[in-house]
Amino acid sequence: MSATALEALVGILDLERLEVNLFRGVSLADDRVRVFGGQVAGQALVAAGRTVAPDRRVHSLHAYFLRPGDPRAPIVYEVDRIRDGRSFTTRRVVAVQQGEAIFNLSASFHADEEGLVHQDPMPEVAPPASVPTFAEAMAPHRAELGSWYDRPRPIDVRYLGSNPLRRRPGEAGASRGRAWIRSDGALGDDPLLHACVVAYASDMFLLDITLAPHGASIWAHPDVMLASLDHAMWFHRPFRADRWLLYCQESPTASGARTFARGTIFTAEGDLAVSVAQEGLVRRRV
Repeated sequence: MSATALEALVGILDLERLEVNLFRGVSLADDRVRVFGGQVAGQALVAAGRTVAPDRRVHSLHAYFLRPGDPRAPIVYEVDRIRDGRSFTTRRVVAVQQGEAIFNLSASFHADEEGLVHQDPMPEVAPPASVPTFAEAMAPHRAELGSWYDRPRPIDVRYLGSNPLRRRPGEAGASRGRAWIRSDGALGDDPLLHACVVAYASDMFLLDITLAPHGASIWAHPDVMLASLDHAMWFHRPFRADRWLLYCQESPTASGARTFARGTIFTAEGDLAVSVAQEGLVRRRV
């Protein structure tokens, strides 16, 4: 079942090319009422990357979520080839549904160069083999999660620390979270595919960690309305999305119905591979 979920994710990332700079994608067949933000980010990055020379890898992306996407309708991705320089390539992508822009992405690609090297160390954590799977960790909450528990998942997630459904308001360290992640199956060797799968997975945690200081979770509090506003990623070093990655998240602030989170993603060998930042909208339903 999990292999099928990964195949479905890889399938929707394989966009249909309509024209030189025009691509079409569809959504995963699940019960979401709107398109998952990580999906549209991953597909937009695919569209951008397919107009870039293969010797240049994505090093940053900045995106805005403009409107909720309809998972029942196709999404058209329009690529603007802003610049092709000697070492950097810049692309802008607009995702359109039914004549309206729902998402906007700018991405920059860079040819490999030698330079200065330093990084913060990876936190010391338990190895993924010793951490419960999502199904094991959430088994006591299967009834309250409903179909969310049984949904096929293309990403293998193993939470470190406290269970997201057992949070308490003001709990020490609640604004920080850690999880091991990887695709639930092997991927090919295309670096763009690995970057797009991590872009997809990066959106799975950040809004939820912003609720943690308040003892809430996206699964257990239907009275809370959450929506991603913008999303940024920086790709520092090569990695494989089908090998274990440690995703560390934190939410330093929330105010004015907006909440902010940032993350760092390390390889299992300790290399800092990706940095992430996101702002979201959070409101109480009335």
